[in-house]
Amino acid sequence: MKNVPSNIEAEQALIGSILIEPEKMDQIVSIVSSSDFYDPRNKYIFRVMEELHDQGQPIDIISVCDRLRDEGLLDRVGGELYVAQLADTVPTAAHAEVYAQIVRDKAILRELIAAGSQIVERAYSDSDVEEILDEAERIVFRIAESRATKTYVDIRNALTEVFEHLEQLREKHLKGIAGLVTGIPTGFKKLDEMTSGFHKSDLIIIAARPSVGKTAFALNLAKNMATVGEASVGIFSLEMSKEQLIQRLLCMESLVDLQKVRRGWLSDEEWKRLVAGASKLMKANIIIDDESNLEPRVLRAKARRMKKEYNVDAIFIDYLQLMNLGDRRDSRQQEISEISRSLKLLARELDIAIVALSQLSRAVEQREDKRPRLSDLRESGAIEQDADVVIFLYREEYYKKQHVDLPHETEIIIGKQRNGPIGTVTLMFNPSFTNFFEPDVFHQE
Repeated sequence: MKNVPSNIEAEQALIGSILIEPEKMDQIVSIVSSSDFYDPRNKYIFRVMEELHDQGQPIDIISVCDRLRDEGLLDRVGGELYVAQLADTVPTAAHAEVYAQIVRDKAILRELIAAGSQIVERAYSDSDVEEILDEAERIVFRIAESRATKTYVDIRNALTEVFEHLEQLREKHLKGIAGLVTGIPTGFKKLDEMTSGFHKSDLIIIAARPSVGKTAFALNLAKNMATVGEASVGIFSLEMSKEQLIQRLLCMESLVDLQKVRRGWLSDEEWKRLVAGASKLMKANIIIDDESNLEPRVLRAKARRMKKEYNVDAIFIDYLQLMNLGDRRDSRQQEISEISRSLKLLARELDIAIVALSQLSRAVEQREDKRPRLSDLRESGAIEQDADVVIFLYREEYYKKQHVDLPHETEIIIGKQRNGPIGTVTLMFNPSFTNFFEPDVFHQE
């Protein structure tokens, strides 16, 4: 009988490392969760450590034992003696990430064994071969995806890789604010006049129907904050890759057609503008994370690290409904409510502005006046309650089905502002550059 893959010593060393240096939890929660532990004692202890970390409570022998006692688990894990012994298993926390990766790898091997057993059982069931193959592929892909380590990347590092790709495409083609702004300037004068900029500790929701331009508007804001406002900005993209985001940032900064960039169909003049735009973006402090399956606890850990390493002033999340609570089986409304609340608490904890994109319900389509309202926020009224500012995007052309590449008006509707007025600001949107302009600036160009 073969032994089940596990490494109890690594589990103990990992817990001991965190007891020595609790700050390590910010990195560790991005690698492992309590479900990855094999020894039930270690699983219970790490779960308690996760709870303490999520609540911003200290993690040490006393707090861990106290929480275990409250949950009736202290005796089951071996009492205070076992927890104290864990703190003595390692002399330093320097290798905590290594121990965490060992624990995660063993958990993946156990998942593969379970998946293999499931596939074998299905194969014996005399089911359709194509169905079995599809299920087997889906199971293994899910495990492989969980193993992939995706994390945020500094735009300075990512730009080089993206530019190499763009250069290859091009070669193939050639061969055949101050004033009243007290927060972070958005770069749009009228919007800044109404909001005084985006303020730290605020949760700002940007909501619209699909394809109206939520991501484009958010990226314009992020770029303006980092270039005009010289702020440090983090972007969590659950929908687009970092390469796609950087291409959009390049186009809106360089005023080069996005479709041309994607195909490499660039003239010498357009290439020069692209290079100039990249040079400007190189000076911007923008950090991008493109992990698609992001849980609130992991986002919190990454945001804390961004704050510590880059001193971020704001983070953008695209978009709220793509986040999940892992294996929990709450209703979707409860999930969104908890996610929304956690974002507001995180904004206050880190003293940063959090800008979260959100979908709108289809109810807006049933009205004659299709301008969004607060009641249209999808899946949860808690979003309206938690948000300090709610901004809706509305384009008349969207409902006329006139998907043209010419610039057109977009209404930026401030539907809620806890510390300021509500109202509407009009911007011009150029879909070719995915760029938003002030109307007066647009007419000058």
